[in-house]
Amino acid sequence: MESLKVSDHMNQRPVTFTSNMTVAEAVERLLQTKQTGGPVIDTHKKVIGFLSEQDCLVHMIESSYYREQVAHVKDIMKIDVISIKPYTSVIDLAQKMMTEKPKVYPVVDDDGYLLGTINRSALLHAIDLQLHDGYRLRAS
Repeated sequence: MESLKVSDHMNQRPVTFTSNMTVAEAVERLLQTKQTGGPVIDTHKKVIGFLSEQDCLVHMIESSYYREQVAHVKDIMKIDVISIKPYTSVIDLAQKMMTEKPKVYPVVDDDGYLLGTINRSALLHAIDLQLHDGYRLRAS
């Protein structure tokens, strides 16, 4: 199977957040973009965290019980972000996704600056395209 790279299948316009954004603003972004999560970036587009629908849902449920004050992304984001490089093999990432929790990975350059994101659907699509190309070559 030809080597498929993450950079060829990543979302180059992912939903992003800033640490000072309110959770309510972040939820609106998630709903508008229909993405399940995205990287939290600083002013230079360096990844400093990750925010998912699950993080927001947990906060919203807690807020409904306790009537808390306005929370910000920095209060609930994950700091230990698992990111990948654009030259990572799609197959290697798919194998990694079978054992690790993230459904969305930020794609960063060697200095940690955001290039995009990739999710399970994009990996399935990439592998499916590759398999169909292989079937066509065999049939020829």
